[in-house]
Amino acid sequence: MEMVKIRKIPRRKKMKVGHTLFVAGMLALVCFTALPMVAMICRAFMPLDELYLYPPRIIVRKPTLSNFADLLTSLSASEVPFSRYIFNSLFTTGVTVFLSIFVCCAGAYGLAKFKPRGSTTIFAIITAALMFSSYVTQIPNYLIVTELGLVNSYWALILPKVAVAYNFFLVKQFAEQLPNSILEAARIDGSGEFGTFWKIAMPLLKPAWSTLAVFSFVSNWNDYFSALVYINKDAMKTLPLALQTLAGGAGVVARSGSVGAATLLTTLPTIIVFCIMRGRVMQTMTYSGIKS
Repeated sequence: MEMVKIRKIPRRKKMKVGHTLFVAGMLALVCFTALPMVAMICRAFMPLDELYLYPPRIIVRKPTLSNFADLLTSLSASEVPFSRYIFNSLFTTGVTVFLSIFVCCAGAYGLAKFKPRGSTTIFAIITAALMFSSYVTQIPNYLIVTELGLVNSYWALILPKVAVAYNFFLVKQFAEQLPNSILEAARIDGSGEFGTFWKIAMPLLKPAWSTLAVFSFVSNWNDYFSALVYINKDAMKTLPLALQTLAGGAGVVARSGSVGAATLLTTLPTIIVFCIMRGRVMQTMTYSGIKS
């Protein structure tokens, strides 16, 4: 009786096939995830006759820049120029990001390294604040801003978003792992507490506050609700609120192309910031601790 020889597939070949299938699957998921981004970019350059085709079209066939021209015309028709909205958003977002980084880093560093009386209770309150939605605190924030007389001012858009519980929690986890030996060496060399914090602790905390800067920029740049609550003057409106106003009201169909262009312009700065800072964000996510 003849023995049937079974040819075994080499293990290396099996691994290569499995790796190829894995890469193909991941590429398919990436393409599927990128579809909204591709659709947003294409919609910004679609002429009006392509926007209302059925079935809907994702890829633009005849790209045009008329949507951006219509956007500038629509926003410039009011008494407030388009550049004013951009300045308002850039100024409030930039100041909020800077103050949030400084306040959260200084508070987290002091709480982690000096451990004042009641620090455990303070951190427990901050952790508990993570469970509350930001919309829950809108009424207390509005009452405080109104009592301080900050309505229709830049400070109304900045101060309520400076001390964020999540930002504080993120930085504190890094600050606890700062080596005390380095801080003590700086103090022995004659550095003051602020100098030690600014020149020693802040560079070591760079992965944390870089990630904080990205998250803070994205959330504040896209925030139109705060301006809707605290701002009544057109000259003080931010870009997202102005674009939300453009997307509503009469003539929505005629302005669909302008809305697509506005969406791209609003999203583009956040994409640029993330692309620049993505290395720091990935470093934070895979951070395993600072060792002396």
